[in-house]
Amino acid sequence: MLAAYVDFSDAVEAGGAVVLRVPEAPESPMLNRAIGLGVDAPAAEHDVEQVLAAFASGTRFYVAVAPDAQPDELSGWLAARGLQPGWGWMAFRRAADVLPAHETSLELVDVETTEQRADFARIVRVGYGLPEAVEPRIGRAPDCGWQCLLAVDGREPVGAAAIYLSEGVGYLGFAATLAEHRGKGAQSALLAERIRRAAAGGCDVLVTETGERRDDLPSNSYRNILRSGFEEVAVTANWVGVGR
Repeated sequence: MLAAYVDFSDAVEAGGAVVLRVPEAPESPMLNRAIGLGVDAPAAEHDVEQVLAAFASGTRFYVAVAPDAQPDELSGWLAARGLQPGWGWMAFRRAADVLPAHETSLELVDVETTEQRADFARIVRVGYGLPEAVEPRIGRAPDCGWQCLLAVDGREPVGAAAIYLSEGVGYLGFAATLAEHRGKGAQSALLAERIRRAAAGGCDVLVTETGERRDDLPSNSYRNILRSGFEEVAVTANWVGVGR
């Protein structure tokens, strides 16, 4: 759901795509990416040039190529400009049917205070291997329409996740658990709670995404999503480039 990240990022339109930029994390293509190229209308080569020009020099970025993006030559145009195929993202979808509450010793709390925002930002930043400089931006997520949650073990925040509701759709994101606290059921509990909130908020559908399943890449998040009743939709290819 693009709207969930537009306010969170420094977003511009270029070449018929929306380009999301987070200058505090120039090495993270997950945060610096172009979405929608060739989706609303077939892209032309000059659209590709405009998209690439929107990224600052030295920034590692993704250009997402959706399964229905046109024309068929789009991937070839990206390859000709030095971009390489990266880790694609699988999209998932499920009805907003409430799951039974997941049994866990952890407490789930809303992110409200300044301290909770800092904890949320730190856990997400560590979970995704992002630089510390991005924490203030992540901490603004509640101001950008996200409902943010923490999983707490005693007094220690150990997991984080959020949901963005818009026009009957709930989008799940920002899910992370500190490595030393994995196996306590944090993400299963946070998934169930976010699905409950989506249903209570009038959503009919929930969507989320994670890296496509490969033998050499992690799949814990993938398995948790499937266990929570989501179905695979399609893989969006991510072409990796570096700003010129």
